[in-house]
Amino acid sequence: MIFHLLGPLAMADATGAPVPAVGGPKVRALLARLLLDAGRTVPVERLVDGLYGDEPPAGAQGALQAQVSRLRRTLPPGVTVEFSPAGYRLAVGDPAADVDALRFEALAGEGARAGGDPARAAGLLREALGLWRGPALADVRDAPFAAAQAARLEALRLDVVEEWAAAELAVGGDLTGLVRELEESVREQPLRERLRGLQMRALGATGRQAEALAVYEEVRAALAEELGADPSPELSAVHLEVLRGGPATRDRSVPPLPAPLTDFVGRERERERLTALLGAARLVTLVGPGGAGKTRLAVEVGAGLPGEVGFVDLGAVGGTGPGSASGEVGEAFAAALGVRGAARLEAALAGRPALLVVDNCEHVVAETALLVRRLLAACPGLRVLTTSREALGITGESLLPLGALAPEAAEELFVRRAAAVRPGFTGHARVAELCAGLDGLPLAVELAAARLRTLSVEELADGLGARFELLSRGDRTAPERHRTLRAVVEWSWSLLEPGERELAARLSVFRGGATAEAVARVCGADADALASLVEKSLVEVRDDGRYRMLETIRAYAAERLPEGDPAVAAHHAYYRDLAVAADPELRGPRQLEWLARLDAEDANLRAALRRGTPEDGLRLVAALSPYWWLRGLRGRVAAPVAELLDRVEPTAELGEEYALCVLAAGLREGEHLDRARGFLTGRTAPLRQPYTAFLWSTSIGPLEGLRLGDDAWSHALGLVGNAHLASSEALFLEALTEFRALGERWGTATALEGLAAHSPDPLPLLAEALTLFESLGVAEDIVDLLHRRAAVHEAAGDPESASADRTRARETARRAGLPG
Repeated sequence: MIFHLLGPLAMADATGAPVPAVGGPKVRALLARLLLDAGRTVPVERLVDGLYGDEPPAGAQGALQAQVSRLRRTLPPGVTVEFSPAGYRLAVGDPAADVDALRFEALAGEGARAGGDPARAAGLLREALGLWRGPALADVRDAPFAAAQAARLEALRLDVVEEWAAAELAVGGDLTGLVRELEESVREQPLRERLRGLQMRALGATGRQAEALAVYEEVRAALAEELGADPSPELSAVHLEVLRGGPATRDRSVPPLPAPLTDFVGRERERERLTALLGAARLVTLVGPGGAGKTRLAVEVGAGLPGEVGFVDLGAVGGTGPGSASGEVGEAFAAALGVRGAARLEAALAGRPALLVVDNCEHVVAETALLVRRLLAACPGLRVLTTSREALGITGESLLPLGALAPEAAEELFVRRAAAVRPGFTGHARVAELCAGLDGLPLAVELAAARLRTLSVEELADGLGARFELLSRGDRTAPERHRTLRAVVEWSWSLLEPGERELAARLSVFRGGATAEAVARVCGADADALASLVEKSLVEVRDDGRYRMLETIRAYAAERLPEGDPAVAAHHAYYRDLAVAADPELRGPRQLEWLARLDAEDANLRAALRRGTPEDGLRLVAALSPYWWLRGLRGRVAAPVAELLDRVEPTAELGEEYALCVLAAGLREGEHLDRARGFLTGRTAPLRQPYTAFLWSTSIGPLEGLRLGDDAWSHALGLVGNAHLASSEALFLEALTEFRALGERWGTATALEGLAAHSPDPLPLLAEALTLFESLGVAEDIVDLLHRRAAVHEAAGDPESASADRTRARETARRAGLPG
C-alpha cells in the first residue's frame, strides 16, 4: 500500500491503482498525522494538539479514541493503528518506501550524502522531486498540525531543488531542462539567493550570459527595496564569474559550516538521533558540558543534510555573564548571514537556509532564546540547531544531551589523535583507564593524546590527579576557552550565580554521585538549586536518579571548596549513619536491597573513611565489615583502613570495632593484632557486632571465651559453629530453619552447605547454596563451594561436571583476585 502526502491525501495499491479515500476531514487529518510518523509511536497529547489545536473539546482523549476507531474501520488490510501506553502507532509495511513524504526525506538525505558523485546525487534528488503531486497535505491544511508540517516539507523541497540543480551543474551536459525547472522555482521564491545563483550559473552555462546578468540586477534591486540589503558575497561571486565568462558551474553555500581538520570518531547513535530530531522538530539543542564535542557533532550532522545550512558562532559575543550581550546576538546573526541589521533577519531568512546552526549559546542563552523564538515564528520553513551548556527553554525545543563518549570510541579517538603526534602508535594497555579517568570527554582525550609528544601513556594515567596542569597545552588557534582543560571548566564556572558556585563546590565532597536526599543533607541544597546545576551541564542525572559530576568538573569544584567547609563533616556523618543503618539490614530479608544500596555508595563510603575523627572511622569500619566481606572488597579497602589504625588510640569501649578494623586491614601479625586480641580475650559481655566472631575465626582462628550476641542471627550462626564441631545434622537443620526465618541468604547457604555433608544426595543442597552465594556475589564462598561440588561429582563418577566446576571456580577466583 502506497500513501501520498505530497499533494492531496491519497492511497494506492501495489499496482498503483487508487484506493478509495478514508472517512471525513478529522479521520483524514488523523491518518495524515500518523503517516508523518509511520512506524513510530505518536504520544496521545501530540495527536490531540495536532487535531484540535489550542482549544481541544472536553474529553479530547475520548474524541481522539473515537476518531481512531473510525480510521481503523476504513483502513485497507495490512495497515493497522496500534495502541500502547506511549501513544498510537500506524503500522505499515516499510514506512520509508510506502509513504511518499518519508521516501522523499530518505532520498533527499541519500542524495546529500552522495555529494561526491554528482551524477548519482542528481538521480536520487530527481527521483525525490518526482514524488510531488502538488502542495504537501493539500486537503488537510485546516488541521492545526498541517501548516507547520507542510511548511517544513516545502522548505525541504526547495532545498532539494537547489541540491539537484547544483548536482546537474556539476555533471554538465545539456542544461536546457534545468533552466526551465529553475525558472518555475524562482517564481515561488524570487529572493532565495542560492536558488537565483544557481539560475544564473545555469543560464551562463548555456551561453545566456546577458540573461544571467539581468537576473542579478533583478535580485539586487529587490533585496535593496524589500530588505535594505545587498546581495550576499556568494551571489556577487556568481555575478563576477558570469561577467568574466567563466564556466559558472560551481555552487557555494552561505554561510559555510566550518570545515573540520580531523576525522569524526564515534557518536553514531547520537548522530542518528540528531538527524531524526531535525526531521521532526524545528528547534533542537545539543546540550552538554564543555569539551563534549557539541560543535563537532552539529557540524557533522549539518554537513550531511540536504539544502543550505547556515552557521552562527556566538562564542565571541558579549561578556561572561548572562544578560551581558545586549543586542550583540542579533548583530552576530546578521553578520553571519550577510544581512544589514538584525531587524531584517526575518525577511532575509524567508529565502535563506533551511537549517541554521547556532553555536556556543550558553553565555547569552536568554538573548539567543528570544531571537530564535522570533525567527521561528516568522519563518515557518526555518529549523534551528543550537549548541549550549544550557537549554534555551523555549516551548517546542527538543533536547539531545551529549555526555561522555562510549569507552570504545574514546579509546579509538585517543589512538587516532596520538598516532598524529607519535607515528606508529597503535594503543597501550592503560589507554582505557586514561580515557575513563578523563570522563570520556572528547576534548580532554584529544588534549591528553597531544601530550604523547613528551609523555608516556603511563605518565598521563598516573598524573590524572593533577589533570589541569597535565593538560595545559592545546590548539593555539582554538578559542581561549577550549585551549586547556582548566579553561573549559572555568568558562562554565564563570556563568554560575554565586549560590550555584557554592553548591557546586560542596558537591565535590561526593564520590561516584549521590542521591537527592544525600545532597540535601550534606550540602543543605534545595531541589531548585540542584536542578539549576543540572540545566547548566555541571551535574548530570543518571537513569537511577543519582546526581553526579564528571570527575574533571568535580576536581575543579574541589579546588574551590573552602577549607573547613561544613559539607566535609556532613558527608562523613551522613555515610557513617547510612552504614550503621545498613548493618542489621544485611542480616535480614532486605539483604540484597541494602547490598545494592551500599554498592551504589561504595566510593562515598571509602571517602568517608578519610573524614571525621579516628574514632568515627572505627565505627564506620565496624558497620561496613559485613558488606566488605560479602562483596569481597576487603583487599580494596585494606590500605585506607591500615592508615586509620595508625591514627587511632583505641579504648576498651571501642575494642570490638578496633578488632574488626584490624581484620579489614588484613593484618595477620604485629602490634595491632596483639592489641585487638587483648581487647577480645578480656571481654565478658556479649559481642555487639554479630560478625566479629565469625570474621575473626575465618581470618585468624578460633578465639576461646567469646560470647556471641543475643540477636537471632548470632544465635543461628552459633548453631552452625556448634554443628561443625559436633558434626551434627540436627544442628545444621535447626540453623537452616532459623536463617530461613530471618530471610538471610548467606547464613541459609552456609547451613545448606553444612547439611550437604550429611545428605546421601548433596548436589541439590549444594546447588541451592551456590545460587544464594551467587546472588550475594560472595566470591570466596562461591569458589570454595564449587571446589567442594567438584569433589562430589568426581566421587560420583562424573569427571566432566567436576572439571566444569573447577574451571568455573578458577574463573571466579581470577575475576575476584583470589587464589583459585
